Amino acid sequence: MEEIAEFLQVNHIKALPYHAGLDGNVRVQNQDRFLMEDADVIVATIAFGMGIDKPDIRYVIHYDIPKSLEGYYQETGRAGRDDGDARCIAFYDYEDLNRLERLAKGKPVAEQEIARQLLSEVMSYAESTLCRRRHLLFYFGETYDKENCGCCDNCLHPRQTIEGKEYVQILLSCIKELKQQFKDKHIIHIIRGELTNDVKKFKHNTLSSFGEGSDCDEKFWEAVIRQALFAKLIVKEIENYGILKISSLGEKFLKRPYSIPLSVPHQRTDTSNDMDDVEDAPDIMMGQKGGIVDKVLYTMLKDMLKALAKKENLPPYVIFQETSLEDMCVQYPTTLEEMTQITGVGIGKAQKYGKPFVDLIRKYVEDNEIERPQDLVVKSAINKSGLKVHIIQNIDRRIDFEDIAASKKLTMEELLTVIERIVISGTKLDINYYIDEVIDEARQEEIMDYLQSSESDDLEEALRELGEDSYTLEELRLMRIKFISDVGN
Repeated sequence: MEEIAEFLQVNHIKALPYHAGLDGNVRVQNQDRFLMEDADVIVATIAFGMGIDKPDIRYVIHYDIPKSLEGYYQETGRAGRDDGDARCIAFYDYEDLNRLERLAKGKPVAEQEIARQLLSEVMSYAESTLCRRRHLLFYFGETYDKENCGCCDNCLHPRQTIEGKEYVQILLSCIKELKQQFKDKHIIHIIRGELTNDVKKFKHNTLSSFGEGSDCDEKFWEAVIRQALFAKLIVKEIENYGILKISSLGEKFLKRPYSIPLSVPHQRTDTSNDMDDVEDAPDIMMGQKGGIVDKVLYTMLKDMLKALAKKENLPPYVIFQETSLEDMCVQYPTTLEEMTQITGVGIGKAQKYGKPFVDLIRKYVEDNEIERPQDLVVKSAINKSGLKVHIIQNIDRRIDFEDIAASKKLTMEELLTVIERIVISGTKLDINYYIDEVIDEARQEEIMDYLQSSESDDLEEALRELGEDSYTLEELRLMRIKFISDVGN
C-alpha cells in the first residue's frame, strides 16, 4: 500500500495509504484527510472501501483482481453514489488468478471447489468480449436487452476477433503430445519453437507441435489458453502445480473441430501526447444532466467548498455535492432564491451555506459578461414540490408517518425516501415525536453512537455492524434522517 501511495505521490498525485498494519491514529488521520479532500486518492484494502460512503468518488481502481464477481460488484458500487459519472478500472493479469488459486490450495476440498468456481467467473468476466453490463446482470440473474451499453470498455472499444479453430487445435494437440503433464509456460515455449533448457532436457523440440505457432507472440498464446479455459476445452489442475489437461469437451473438439472466435489482445497505443490533449482542452465539461459546465467556475466553487468544509469541520459533500456544484456552473444562480432551484439544494441549505457561493457566481457572471439561462425559475415539478410541502406540514403537525403515507398512497419505504431527499437538500425536520413512539431510548442511543462514530452512512454496513437480528432497516433510516437533519442542517 505504502509503495503504491509513494509512487503516486512522486508523480504529483495526492495519495495516502490505508491498511490494518498502519498505526491507528495514522489510519484515522488518512481517512479524515480523504473525506475532507486534502487527499485525492486513498490506496487501501477492501475493508476501507466497504466502510466509506463518500458519495462523490469518481474512480474505483482494482490494482489486484477481486476473488469473486460479488466482491467486484459491491466494491465498484462505492463510486458515483451522487449519480455523477464514475469509472471503475480493474487491472487484470492472468498470474493474479494463479496466485489466488494457489492460496486456496490448503483449504478443504469443498472450499477449494467454491473458490475455483468463483475465480472462474472472475476470469470469464475479465476475458469476456461482450458488454460488461450484460455480463454482470446475467450473472446476478437479470437481463439487459441492449447489445451495446455505450459505457464499458468492450462496447466503447470492441476487441478484434479472429477465427480461432486452428490455434485451439494446435494448443490441444500440443497438450496431448505432452501427455497432459506440463504447465502453460512450457506449452507456449514448445508451440513458439523456443529452445529453453526444459525443452531441450525433455527433447520436446522433436514433437510435431514444436514451432507450429511461431508466427504469434507469447501474449497471443496466453490469450488462447485463457479463452480455451473459459470455453472449458481445457482445465487447470492447481493441486498438480497448474498442469493443463484436456476436458471431455476438448476431446470432442479434437475429434470434430468447430469454429471458435478468439479475441485478440489490445495493443497499447502511443500515449505520449495525452498531456498535450489535456492542456489544450477547453474550459468546459459536460454536466450530469447534459448541460455544459463552466470548468473555470467549477474549479473556483470547488476550492471555496473545500475551504468552507475545513472551517466547518465537515466533509465537503455534506455541504454541497458535486452534482450541485455542476448545476451551479450551468444555471449561474446569483441570489439565494435561485440557489434553491439547484439540484440537491433546498431553502435551509441555501440559507446556511449559499451566500458566499452566489456572491462568487454573481461577480464571475459580471466580470465575464455571461448570459444566463432564462428558464432558471421553472425547474421544479409542481407535484413533487406539493408532495414535499404536504409531508413537511404534516411532520410539523406531528402526524404519524403511517397516516402521512396513507394520505398520499405511499409505502413507508417511499415516504422515507422522500423525507431523506428533503433533509439532504438542507431542510431541518423534527421527527423525534415519531421516533420516540417506534424506537426505545436505549436503541436510539446505540444507533446514534454508531452514526456519530462511523465515517459511513451505508445502512447495509450499519446493519452488519449493529446486528441484522437486532435492528430493522426502517429504524436505521429513521435515525439517519434525524442525524443528517440535526448535524448537517
